[in-house]
Amino acid sequence: MFVLRGGVEVDMVDFLYESLPVMGTVAAWMATISLLALGFVGTLVPFLPGHLILFFAAIAHWLMLRQDSGVEWWTFVVLGFLLILSQVFEFLSGAAGTRWFGGTRWGAFGALIGGIGGIFFIPFGLILGPLIGSMFCEFVFAKKEVRSATLSGVGSVLGTAAGMVIKIIVGVLMIVWFVVDVVWV
Repeated sequence: MFVLRGGVEVDMVDFLYESLPVMGTVAAWMATISLLALGFVGTLVPFLPGHLILFFAAIAHWLMLRQDSGVEWWTFVVLGFLLILSQVFEFLSGAAGTRWFGGTRWGAFGALIGGIGGIFFIPFGLILGPLIGSMFCEFVFAKKEVRSATLSGVGSVLGTAAGMVIKIIVGVLMIVWFVVDVVWV
């Protein structure tokens, strides 16, 4: 027994036992908010899997709080769909930009391969990879002139930039969906 101010006697074991659920809930929310923040940063920083971290934040929140989490099964379906959608946009945006600017299939293929190769040379490789890949394949395999190959390469850069913007928007949408599901639904 411990005596608190005012002369109230409290059994410390009972006090801790009664306060653990509240502390657990606070810890779960702190972990969830930390994962959501890290996931958002991951949508901005190329080497962090932001959307995957956001999806994991929802799973971790549900695992920690179960019935009290407020997360419904369809949230996992929606977040999983958004995760896949963001990955598809990220990988295909450079190739789509190449095609939009009049590039051939070779240019789109070069932008895709250059984008994958550019991952290893962060941060400049993410822009230069699709550009060089598209220009190289247009010039060497499609036998395009330098001007046309350059235009295709510029299209790959603009497509990659558009893919990055879409990636950020999808990340924000995932966070908003999670928060709305947990708080308001």
